Amino acid sequence: MVENTQDRCRILVVENSDDVRAGLAAELTKLGHHVVATGERDEALARNDLARFDLIVSDLVHQEPPDTASVRSFKVGVTSSRTRRAIQELHDIIEKTLAFKLRRIGAAQTSHDVREKIDLELPSDLSLMNSVLEYLLDRVAKLGLVQIEQSNLFVALDEAFVNAVKHGNRNDPEKLLRVTAELSAREAIFTVEDEGDGFDVREIPDPRDPANLFKSSGRGVLLIYNIMDEVEYSERGTRLKMVKRPEILPHTGSV
Repeated sequence: MVENTQDRCRILVVENSDDVRAGLAAELTKLGHHVVATGERDEALARNDLARFDLIVSDLVHQEPPDTASVRSFKVGVTSSRTRRAIQELHDIIEKTLAFKLRRIGAAQTSHDVREKIDLELPSDLSLMNSVLEYLLDRVAKLGLVQIEQSNLFVALDEAFVNAVKHGNRNDPEKLLRVTAELSAREAIFTVEDEGDGFDVREIPDPRDPANLFKSSGRGVLLIYNIMDEVEYSERGTRLKMVKRPEILPHTGSV
């Protein structure tokens, strides 16, 4: 519970399900923060005090054209530098939010009927990453994408997060880590972007070279390349895109 009202975070919850909106608002209010909840995205964007919120949590479902079903979009974004510095406080908020979403997310929808896009913007602190990893792996498993334990997906995502936080943003909590996951029954696309100076992936020493046997650098990147089906670094090296597909693609019924 946050005792000092000056330390309370202002949180905006945008959720078009009445019971989920009320439930999440109640959970975050219990932590001692000021929560405003709305069910309309346009109403939220039109607020003249939008910049005063420290954290925005949105979860909206909309319908695509006839041959595709619902698309779920979930986003958590940190908006103020004050909140970025309050890592423990933010950790509790993020953990509570993701745990709530895991309990309440649309269990009635089958894996072939849903595509999800998850956007997270977080301060560069590794203590926040366990909850994020747990959430993403749960969503991948629920959509029937891959066998989590056999895929080593946890290892690849963990290495990507650690590299972005430690080597990209230099553990600076004032710099954001942006994580995006686009999930369907056919593939999982993960993007991890930092606000660092960048690097050239081609200049990383090859850990398989005997000359680099005792060097730790490069091992994480090699693991990511070996685990994921596609790996692509941006020109500056600040954005990493990874694709993982199931060994056997499910039959969706569409041509």
